[in-house]
Amino acid sequence: MEGNRRITKERGDLLGKIRDFTTSLVRNLSEGPSLTVFIDKFRNYCTDPDANCYCSSDLPKGQEILSLKSECHVRRIYVLLRVLLIVQQLLQENKHGSKRDIYYMHPSVFSDQSVVDQAINDICILLQCSRHNLNVVSVGNGLVMGWLRFLEAGRKFDCMNCPSNVHLIPVHVDEVKDIVSVAKYILVVEKESGYFEFLEAVFQRLANDRFCNANRCIVITGRGYPDIPTRRFLRLLLEKLALPVYCLVDCDPYGFDILTTYCFGSMQMAYDAKFLRVPEIRWLGAFPSDFEKYGLPQQCLLPLTPEDKRRTETMLLRCYLQREVPQWRLELESMLLRGVKFEIEALTAHSLSFLSEQYIPSKILDRKRRKFPTCLLNFSSLIYISPNSRPMSCEMFAPKTSSMSRFSGFSPAGSFQSK
Repeated sequence: MEGNRRITKERGDLLGKIRDFTTSLVRNLSEGPSLTVFIDKFRNYCTDPDANCYCSSDLPKGQEILSLKSECHVRRIYVLLRVLLIVQQLLQENKHGSKRDIYYMHPSVFSDQSVVDQAINDICILLQCSRHNLNVVSVGNGLVMGWLRFLEAGRKFDCMNCPSNVHLIPVHVDEVKDIVSVAKYILVVEKESGYFEFLEAVFQRLANDRFCNANRCIVITGRGYPDIPTRRFLRLLLEKLALPVYCLVDCDPYGFDILTTYCFGSMQMAYDAKFLRVPEIRWLGAFPSDFEKYGLPQQCLLPLTPEDKRRTETMLLRCYLQREVPQWRLELESMLLRGVKFEIEALTAHSLSFLSEQYIPSKILDRKRRKFPTCLLNFSSLIYISPNSRPMSCEMFAPKTSSMSRFSGFSPAGSFQSK
């Protein structure tokens, strides 16, 4: 009941902002042809690692000024208003629609999906809200399995009853509540397969091997680049359960880009990054050095294409790699230097269940034992550790739980943490 009242109030506030915005446009037009629209610019990284930038800040990085003096600006304002009218209708009628739905309402006007996408982002920035607040939702692609139970809009999701059963991640993440879990950690994997023949195989391999049953964890996949519901759901689980989060992706530029999307957010959604990113995520693999470490056959290696090399060189320039995760940047440099890549599925060269029975458990155990390097970088500060100081393990940097949760067996979210 309280949640419904809050959502109704948010919807009313947004409708008021839409009225104020359109009223100001009409007033400006009535005063002359000098209409201007100011849209804040956001970014979560720049490509100058040596610069003293402030990309990690969620504040705007300047403004874009749209006016009637530019033909392309006129069209952008026109599309923005057409999409805003549709959003207003969705909010008034309390209905939901996807970006694709909006495009097909006026395909001759919009001409391309990217035009609608930009208009929705502009509207979110102007109204200072997230996309889901506009009742514009993504078509859910994410999947989850493991030791988890929650409610969504009154519907019960009980993954714990059979941890290896796969469930779709809810699209309306803001309606998820009463989260309960006995998991030790969350594992995010790049790929999925089995239910849809055209998709890849890692998530389904773990399901077939009953990985969650044996390891008491939660496994999530966004099926490649994660959609907004998957990223919001992962962040919600982290906030409520305070569990370690690990990420497993291919050892290639696209896998690394997916990892950074989870950790830092995407440039397109930089205005909303603080609600989508999971900076606590830990890269589990696959690393370039895993090829030798696990003795994979030479045939598993694929040469980096010219496009792979260009993408890798561009990613190496991202400021957050040097500032916040320099060890990730070293791995990316190693991939470029070697000139080869490989998929997670290459690990099945040893055995079909090598990934679930040996690779992932050993990686997680290694992360728990590994000592941090002398210089540690995080989002807020540079921490220097003297070589003579007491070694600090990864567990010391895991999300904190209250003393009561450690001794009573309950997490801050009220979920039982069995010993």
